[in-house]
Amino acid sequence: MIYCLPHRFIKIARGRKGEYIIKQTENIFVIGTDTGVGKTVLSLLLMQFFYAKGCTPFYLKPLQTGCTNPYDTDSDAGFIYKYVKHLKKKDPADSVIYCFKNPKAPYFAAHNEKKKIDLNVIEKVINEKSLLYSPLVIEAAGGLLVPINEDLMIIDMIKPADARPIIATRAGLGTINHTLLTIEALSARKIEPAGVVFIDSGEKYTSKDMINENIEAVERFSGIKVSGVISKIQNFAKPCQDCYQVIENL
Repeated sequence: MIYCLPHRFIKIARGRKGEYIIKQTENIFVIGTDTGVGKTVLSLLLMQFFYAKGCTPFYLKPLQTGCTNPYDTDSDAGFIYKYVKHLKKKDPADSVIYCFKNPKAPYFAAHNEKKKIDLNVIEKVINEKSLLYSPLVIEAAGGLLVPINEDLMIIDMIKPADARPIIATRAGLGTINHTLLTIEALSARKIEPAGVVFIDSGEKYTSKDMINENIEAVERFSGIKVSGVISKIQNFAKPCQDCYQVIENL
């Protein structure tokens, strides 16, 4: 049922007889304009969406900070595994490569524990999981320019993961600047995002007029499509269909 997926995530290869065939779905890298913008919620919707389409997705959080282990209340993997029915009896630790207690940039959180993050280790896990699952839904830690060690930042993980980024961003005031800066950072590395998703958590009221203006500005000045707005979700186990329509629009 891979043909049901959004076309941006389907890799096409030419067969021996010249016909075009579907090779596999592309990995997805969920990135954010900042911390706490809704990357985990977007990752949850992607996982639910791909399972509903008959795929075998896998959620991966290479770098988790701010929790003691993959099982505590602040674990992003724990959240995903709680609300994706296909993962109910599976171990969220399988989805976390590095986990650090302090809620800091991965580089500093690792430094506090006298540890070092090795991008080669992350690449190895991604390659292994890619042989078994399609697509991988990889969630970043913080924004693109957050350091992961002395030399590398989150943005440096995208190409080695062979993934297309989706940008999660706030719907309200300030999102134009943050989103356009994120897109410019990707453009400087010659990375094209699959799209932008606005997330309106409901913590601060944002009028529909402002949201529409924000969408217009992001699309006009970047040329990148905003696929829609995800509003506050009341039941993460059963989000409304409008949420999945945003994924379809990518």
